[in-house]
Amino acid sequence: MEYFAGNYEIAVIGAGHAGIEAALAGARLGCKTICFTISLDMVGNMPCNPSIGGTSKGHLVREIDALGGEMGIAADANMIQSRMLNLGKGPAVHSLRAQIDRRKYAGYMKHALENQPGLDLKQAEIVSLEKSEDFWRLVTHFGAVYHAKAVILATGTFLGGKIFVGDVCFESGPDGMFPAKRLSSSLENYMPLRRFKTGTPARVNRNSVDFSELEIQEGDAEIVPFSFANKIELRNRAVCHITYTNSETKRIIKENLHRSPLFGGEIVGTGPRYCPSIEDKIVRFADKERHQIFIEPCGLDTEELYLQGLSSSLPEDVQLDFIHSIKGLEHCAVMRTAYAIEYDCVDPLNLKATLEFNDAENLYGAGQFNGSSGYEEAAAQGLIAGINAALKLQGREPFILDRASSYIGTLIDDLVTKGCNEPYRMMTSRSEYRLILRQDNADLRLTEYGYRLGLIGEDRYRAFLKKKEQIAEEKQRIERTIIPRSDALNALLVSRETSPVEKGVRLSELLKRPQLDWRALTPFDTTRPADVPDEVFEQAEIDAKYEGYIRRQEADIREMRRLEEKQLPQGTDYSAIAGLRLEAREKLSKIKPLNVGQASRISGVSPADISVLLIYLAGQEGRSAKTDE
Repeated sequence: MEYFAGNYEIAVIGAGHAGIEAALAGARLGCKTICFTISLDMVGNMPCNPSIGGTSKGHLVREIDALGGEMGIAADANMIQSRMLNLGKGPAVHSLRAQIDRRKYAGYMKHALENQPGLDLKQAEIVSLEKSEDFWRLVTHFGAVYHAKAVILATGTFLGGKIFVGDVCFESGPDGMFPAKRLSSSLENYMPLRRFKTGTPARVNRNSVDFSELEIQEGDAEIVPFSFANKIELRNRAVCHITYTNSETKRIIKENLHRSPLFGGEIVGTGPRYCPSIEDKIVRFADKERHQIFIEPCGLDTEELYLQGLSSSLPEDVQLDFIHSIKGLEHCAVMRTAYAIEYDCVDPLNLKATLEFNDAENLYGAGQFNGSSGYEEAAAQGLIAGINAALKLQGREPFILDRASSYIGTLIDDLVTKGCNEPYRMMTSRSEYRLILRQDNADLRLTEYGYRLGLIGEDRYRAFLKKKEQIAEEKQRIERTIIPRSDALNALLVSRETSPVEKGVRLSELLKRPQLDWRALTPFDTTRPADVPDEVFEQAEIDAKYEGYIRRQEADIREMRRLEEKQLPQGTDYSAIAGLRLEAREKLSKIKPLNVGQASRISGVSPADISVLLIYLAGQEGRSAKTDE
């Protein structure tokens, strides 16, 4: 028996990391929003690793924060250990990663949704989704009917979820929750679905681990927050540990590969290339005698430890054998068995850059439903989907970040332009503009957008403007500061230079030579005034040090944006454009690129096809000009 339960402007299906950001963005932009979750106890759940950030993922979190999202603030509030990764390399690949108290993080996010004006949080499974003329009709398993003008699908791994542990398989969502079993049939009326797979390692009891055999991994002495607006004191409250698999671990796994559903054919979903299970690693990297395992705390009020690097779908008895073969874990008590999970998702080539479906108006996708993996990738998409759903309902221009503006723009452009045949993971190498798109300057790149959208408040915006002024002043100070030549400095420079030695050296020039040990020969106050905040000096120093490289990337960006400005009219009949190859016609018709720049990144569209498109557009412009005359 169905009954009408209410009207909403935006309905979000799922309250994981994508759904949270989507629901908060929609409500904060003034839309009456409802967020559905199969269980209120799963809001903001971290079913895989208990951490936020990491290589390239830290960039995403800081960009989410700069736009006015919630993930960075929540991560800071529930951080138990923080580390900046890749400090031995250049600033383009520095990435923040923090261990998180997973239960407190989930509670924080649930409370954020509960307290958000204009947002209702509802425990219910959506079993049917149908498009009416002016709204989407959602039906719950209790028969409640909701109407929403826009719907955002953020189903994570719940949609058609199926767990595998050896020859044991059953329908389930992550962490043993029941899955969304009936929604898939409704969605197939609007889009084709496919199966992807991911997994998670076992959890063990801290009291059963021999830490004397493990390497300690401390947090950073100086902690950098995720949120640029962070006001709380951050401190490390836990340590992580490192151990390794060995030849015995390898032997156990190899002898039991026939019992793995991954190799036996039971799992049909495609798994993540960059986060494979331990049995997959043993096969793919057969020459490696050991693999690194990170032992990470799941929280301060639990003894559960997460074994990062030991994801598996092998039978439980095999898991116990190979875990107990590892140094420090010989007698550990396994609290949760590792598993693989298959789920339904969509080909993101069916999506626009706004994350709205090409052929289903006001229906949006976000997170793992779009074929990505990772909490951070999900949250970024949820934020953009929520923003664009609200903007469209309000008759405002869509919000699209390009590849030169952000990792978020790169992530979404990769998904909707190139697609993915396996769970997509963001990496710094995916960005051709990574020297400019650093995690340290995410606020400088994106806060203005967040303010204009209405997601960044006045106080935070004023603080941002002050920081920009301070950076400009510090850059000027660095440029005009002359370091006097001393005998020691002259000797150092002469040994590395062939040009004549001048009477003095600009500080900006010395900063471009980090390989020289000139700082030891220079008074500290000339290189770093005490009253200049760390984040201000960091930006000024990086700009001076990499000035030439930054200018080169800025030139590349200008060329890229020149092509992005050449819009391709939606509804263009590519089959009628003479000179386009058949594959290009098919790909362009399916993906419906917004502009020539996006078209140039589509697999199967050649430079010759782009030349044809440019000629076609020039012809269209010429005919339009004659008509106007």
